[in-house]
Amino acid sequence: MRIRIVDAFTDRPFAGNPAGVVLLDSFPGDDWLQNVALEVNHAETAFAHPLPAGGGADWALRWFTPTTEVRMCGHATLATAHVLHSTGRATGTIRFATLSGVLTATVAPDGSLTLDFPTAPLTPVDVPEGVEEALGAKILAAFDTGPDVGNPVMELADEQTVRALAPDIAALARTAERGIIATAAAQEPGGGYDFVSRCFFPNSGIDEDPVTGSAHTALAPFWSERLGRTHLTGLQASRRSGLVQVTHQGERTLLTGRAVTVIDGELHA
Repeated sequence: MRIRIVDAFTDRPFAGNPAGVVLLDSFPGDDWLQNVALEVNHAETAFAHPLPAGGGADWALRWFTPTTEVRMCGHATLATAHVLHSTGRATGTIRFATLSGVLTATVAPDGSLTLDFPTAPLTPVDVPEGVEEALGAKILAAFDTGPDVGNPVMELADEQTVRALAPDIAALARTAERGIIATAAAQEPGGGYDFVSRCFFPNSGIDEDPVTGSAHTALAPFWSERLGRTHLTGLQASRRSGLVQVTHQGERTLLTGRAVTVIDGELHA
């Protein structure tokens, strides 16, 4: 069967966030799905199969990190939609049945893709003991993001602090339940992005996620409230880097980006 590696939230190879994409006739056992994700060893591998016509969704979609299944993943959904459109398996808006409900992906004439995801609820919380020390930076405020995103947003002082983070990953794994989303406002407004972020998820097998679509369902309402605008652009300042355009629409958040296929091969398993 075919397996593809797609770089998501970028328009060039070797940037953004790579995701494995495997299109199936049906889902095999979970052990097989997890083993393939471990073999691919990217932040997530997406598995999808078509659903009968006339239902509430067009494709079933699941996402696995190298160690576990996750409830929501933006970049691997973008990557899957890119594969379906680029291979002619789908046109127009695609409806995916997932653990987070029905999610849609729509392609624009310029080739960009827009995901329609539920907005993450933000609830102020105390910073867990030891997280600040593990992160190596002062945390100004922390917010729970609900079960789908599952990682708290933590506001830091400024963009430079976010970019300079070099957390103790082992200590972060001990003190953070799953991981953290670190964020700050852009240092220079008008520079092409409005806020920056970095995401560390050691307890999901991901020391640092290059570009995290699902995190932006929490970052969108967070920065929309602070900056007074509903249309924003986030820069995830990992080594690979990537841009996520967000539109906060109350209970829903739109995530827009591009994707490029870098590997198209055969899976012999």
